[in-house]
Amino acid sequence: MLTDLEAENTALLQFLYACPTGLIEFAADGTVGMANPIAMQLLLPISGAPFVTNLFEALSSCAPDLRNLLDAFEPGHGTVCEGHRIFVGGGKGRATVLACTIVKMSAERYIATLGDISKQVVQERRLKEAETWFASLLDGIDDVAVMSLDEAGRIDAVTPSILRQTALAPENLIGLPLEAIERPDAVSSAPSVGEALVTAQRDGWHLYEGWHVHGTCERYWCQRLVTVRHDQDGEGGQLGYTVVLRAVTRQGRDATELRNLLTRDHLTGAGNRAHFFEMAERELARFRRYATGFAIVAMDIDHFKRINDTEGHAAGDAVLQELTRRCKAELRPQDTFARLGGEEFGILLPGGSLDEAVRIAERVRRVVSEVPFAFGGKGLSVTASFGCVAPETSGQALANLMASADEALYRAKHGGRDQVAIAGRNRAAA
Repeated sequence: MLTDLEAENTALLQFLYACPTGLIEFAADGTVGMANPIAMQLLLPISGAPFVTNLFEALSSCAPDLRNLLDAFEPGHGTVCEGHRIFVGGGKGRATVLACTIVKMSAERYIATLGDISKQVVQERRLKEAETWFASLLDGIDDVAVMSLDEAGRIDAVTPSILRQTALAPENLIGLPLEAIERPDAVSSAPSVGEALVTAQRDGWHLYEGWHVHGTCERYWCQRLVTVRHDQDGEGGQLGYTVVLRAVTRQGRDATELRNLLTRDHLTGAGNRAHFFEMAERELARFRRYATGFAIVAMDIDHFKRINDTEGHAAGDAVLQELTRRCKAELRPQDTFARLGGEEFGILLPGGSLDEAVRIAERVRRVVSEVPFAFGGKGLSVTASFGCVAPETSGQALANLMASADEALYRAKHGGRDQVAIAGRNRAAA
């Protein structure tokens, strides 16, 4: 017969194996003491090794900042990070995204959870695209047509503006399938009407923007939104679809506004993480093809959590916004300044050398530290640490470059903060 302790151990093991979230117990240096099967399923493909014995090493290619988070957490116990997003595969739209929460149990014992939130991130991006589209719809509409479809996708009602949109008379459209009038340009990659309806059934809506063909065979730029229409008075079942067609004659301006909203960080106005990695991948491809140099600077605000804890999150937001303004003023128009997450930023310098990156990082460091940040009638002293890297061979991957920049940043932090360090050199920049 099992003793009470054996029964408890058995129940604990059953819980670990059945838990749908990755659970990892590890030491301050990252050494893994215990991990359940889900954690190993997530970590093994990332590490590329047959076994995972150190959490920091396993995630070094995509989350080199985890060690910094632990080092910066000063209390004896508590939540180090919650839902920290780890982009596996360079941060692009199709990357796997993990959510990591770390709890400090003691000076040498930590518990981490890992979960795959890739689908959630895709849905968030789709929602942001929809919100962007609705915002632009309210300003400067040139021509909008609305149609009602039954459950089979046949047109049962249209607005008079459909004539201007498609050059087809409204009375001739009733009963036709949407495919009869919705004609994307032959060379476009637009999803079919059937695909749009299936997506709308699944997500509640579908949005597409691209070239369409007018009833007179002329091409025009069109935005198409398909939403599911439900019975509001009965049991909430699906009644059909609503289709909105928007012809955009100010394509250039609207496209720029949409692109800005999708590539900028909403709080600071800096580029967002996805935009930074997209631009960095372009520079890396250009480097491989033409040997044109570029450099990357990783930047992290020192003791930012202390600002939030002592002055409040409003002060933290104000610091992030003012820091972005100061930094962008020191950069060239072709440079990219982006917020990568929290208080972490990245600077991409097309055509720049490692020495130029160090000079620019030092200049940015001074404009951050030399003038206090005004908030609530007082000045907040803010400093930042920097890590600089530039590619040396065409075989280097972007993830490795970012890991090197973060390693240099880590040394700058441990060397006293408020300084610039260079990847591969065990000293701060002079």
